[in-house]
Amino acid sequence: MILSDADILRRLEAGDLVIEPLDDPDLQIQPASVDLRLGREFLEFQRANIPCIHPGSEREVSEYVSETIIDEGEEFVLHPGDFVLGTTKERVEIPPDLLANVEGRSSLGRLAIVVHATAGLCDPGYRGQITLELSNLGTAPVALTPGMRISQLVFTEMKNAAERPYGSGRGSKYQDQQGPQASRIQGDHEFGGDQRDAERTEDGHDSPSGSTGSGGERR
Repeated sequence: MILSDADILRRLEAGDLVIEPLDDPDLQIQPASVDLRLGREFLEFQRANIPCIHPGSEREVSEYVSETIIDEGEEFVLHPGDFVLGTTKERVEIPPDLLANVEGRSSLGRLAIVVHATAGLCDPGYRGQITLELSNLGTAPVALTPGMRISQLVFTEMKNAAERPYGSGRGSKYQDQQGPQASRIQGDHEFGGDQRDAERTEDGHDSPSGSTGSGGERR
């Protein structure tokens, strides 16, 4: 079941769903979603002298990006073909029985701006700001202003709450992130990360067989 505006307000008032700061609920809470605003931090990707990136190399990933912070009142110009990582101004906390989908706003889509490449999912249990994968698919540069409404979250109530929500117990790599975060794929089990070890419960017992750590957008 997708939450309506009334459902979202009830969950916010109950405190198990958190979106902060939610400065203008009347404007930001839509009939079946919540508009989130653009933050000031961006990660830009270098183009020169980089033959390729090996996903398992933290050094190569970190050398590929540089941070830009936009001052109040200034703009970030996204040029055609560019891909940058941005962030929401708001921090969210998703309860274990909700799933959140990150969607673009139609008004920006009509300017050829998309807000995620593949990572459109916030898992149950996720906490933190949301990294946006911003692309300009058009032919003209577009100025993005920090504080503008950039994306929207759609919440789906699950039939049952997640038994093992997103977090440290799953080896989740982006819990409590602040600002845009570059890929941490080198922490995946396939690249030698300790996600399987993290699946052990607090009392030291193994998690149910067949579990393989986090997957999806915020992992």
